[in-house]
Amino acid sequence: MFELSVLQIEQWVAAFLWPFFRIASFFMAVPLLGSQLVNARVRMFLALAVTVVVAPLLPAMPDFDGLHLNTYLIIAQQILVGAMLGFLFQVFYQIFVLGGQMIAMQMGLGFASMTDPANGISVVMLGQFYLTLIMMIFVALNGHLVMIEIVVRSFDVVPISLEAVDRNSYWRILMAGSWMFSAAMLMALPAVTALLVVNMAFGIMSRAAPQLNILAVGFPFTMVLGLFINWVNLGGFLDQYMRISAFVLDYIENLFL
Repeated sequence: MFELSVLQIEQWVAAFLWPFFRIASFFMAVPLLGSQLVNARVRMFLALAVTVVVAPLLPAMPDFDGLHLNTYLIIAQQILVGAMLGFLFQVFYQIFVLGGQMIAMQMGLGFASMTDPANGISVVMLGQFYLTLIMMIFVALNGHLVMIEIVVRSFDVVPISLEAVDRNSYWRILMAGSWMFSAAMLMALPAVTALLVVNMAFGIMSRAAPQLNILAVGFPFTMVLGLFINWVNLGGFLDQYMRISAFVLDYIENLFL
């Protein structure tokens, strides 16, 4: 007769429970899957499926004791690690949204906003355009598979234990917002510089000839020029994506080292 001991059941539960919390929290925070467009039950079932597939490939898990305080501390740590990895991917997406907002504010389209169905907030239309474009490129280049690979490889870099995560890693996560702003500024710098030169030219014209209604001419001209500059920038958008994505992946790889 087939019998199972309590120890065997605890080992099976530990082999599935520890990675499940990290993978589930990662899917709750990561872009595409973590948006309001995807139901929470769908994300939960996807986390269960991925955990069942990758659990036999992971390193040995610590012993499971449901009544010990360390068990709940490890669970909290796994949720935090998964959320941090998902947060870095969110920062990667928001780089392009922030860059689009900078360009839109400079060209006079800051008032043209729409509701973002993924996050449920109002976003400038140009930022929403960049967000939709980056989502299509991300999926076309198998970015969703890269996300799953990263969260699975994290178990080798950050094994499941209370001492696995260094305190400096949390500080690096907080500093991720700084390079988000710097990368967005570098992305928007060509368009912003060109529009700034045009606005300076209109300012000089308004001082040289006050009788001219520069506002009536400058506003539509700046908007049309901004749209033309964005059309030109689309030719190098893929190169910008590749550079920023390579930097983000290196940042994630060195995060817990």
